[in-house]
Amino acid sequence: MKQLLSTIRLRLGDFWWYSLMLFCACRLADLLNMFVGLYLVPKYIAPGELGAVLPLSTFATALAMPASVFAMTFTKEVNTLATRREFGKLKSLMKGVFTATAVFLAAAIVLSRLVLPHFLGKIRIVEGSLGILIIAVSFVGCTSQIYTNALQALKKFREISLMNVVCAPIRLLAMLVAMPFRALSGYFVGQGATPAVNILASLWFLRKELAVKAEPYWTRAIAKRFSLLFAGMAGYQCAGVLLGLAEHTCLRERLPDLESAAYYMATRFSDMSVLISGTLLTVLFPFTAEAAESGRSTRPIVVKTSVVAAIGGLALAAAFAAFGRPLMALLPGGGEYARYAWAVPWLIVLNILTTVQCIVTNTEVSAARFGFLKWWIPLNLVLPAALYLLPIGDLRGMMYWLTFAAVAKAAFAMHEIRRSK
Repeated sequence: MKQLLSTIRLRLGDFWWYSLMLFCACRLADLLNMFVGLYLVPKYIAPGELGAVLPLSTFATALAMPASVFAMTFTKEVNTLATRREFGKLKSLMKGVFTATAVFLAAAIVLSRLVLPHFLGKIRIVEGSLGILIIAVSFVGCTSQIYTNALQALKKFREISLMNVVCAPIRLLAMLVAMPFRALSGYFVGQGATPAVNILASLWFLRKELAVKAEPYWTRAIAKRFSLLFAGMAGYQCAGVLLGLAEHTCLRERLPDLESAAYYMATRFSDMSVLISGTLLTVLFPFTAEAAESGRSTRPIVVKTSVVAAIGGLALAAAFAAFGRPLMALLPGGGEYARYAWAVPWLIVLNILTTVQCIVTNTEVSAARFGFLKWWIPLNLVLPAALYLLPIGDLRGMMYWLTFAAVAKAAFAMHEIRRSK
């Protein structure tokens, strides 16, 4: 069996072998995550609050954006240090990023006290303990990203696979304990459990690399290069999150409770297409970074990865076009939500377009090429501004808008493929 696996790995190549390994491991975890998203959440969270889950999650992401950008910048840097096997410098780099994250946390606490009450009022939610939980979850997630990015850069995909399998039941257990007391707060308790465990597991898996003596890393030249990279990453992430926050807030603010809840349920099905693309994106970053570092073209792997993601997504869209309505009707409150099953295959196609865009832009970031920001930033600023000028008042109208935004970003990304190295 070992010889057979070695032969398969040799024929597939490292990228597709690691992608397959991580995909299989993640699917075991996704069985529990699907139970959470499709059954547990709609069972405990009433339709009046269910539609607020996505905008609250996006707000948490936006709140932690500076720390998240630092973590993403760190991914590029650690790829370089890992390739050179300079683990002493890697340890110093991680200490610096961790310190910066703590500073961002303090700033976010102050900002959230000013902004969060107004935001919760717009999406029709009473605060309670949500404010503290949202801050905690967003920053535990960012801190976790620092360590899991190190595993990703070092191509420890076996360890990442194990973490995916272990963390899913812990998340489920945390929700089962917390959600009966306050459903929406319990949801975020579960969301924070996964990154907390990831931090502990990552420290264990990185123990050999981090056992070395820290070596001097931060110099004026490196700080300048790091700052430029951070600026590019910030432009990339902030613009994208701004559009997502505008879309999710608009969905909750303008749509009736039932339609915003139905959109959440539709995305639980449509996001199954991300099971393929998410795995590919996780594995892709270190390979494209390595290719760019050595002067090789990143275009072939980008095209192949995009084709695989598109084929998988289209197959899933066809399945839900045929069976989506009866499947949705089986869930808690499904009799009402099933009327909106038409949105599921539509959203899957939009996910395919978004995946292609993410593959291209993430590849450009991994190669430290930020020319795409010339169209990325203006597009993600104009789109949310235009959204709030349009008289959208129902789910179908919002779907047309989401289609326009996804097509626009995918079109620019495909142009980027043609002109990339």
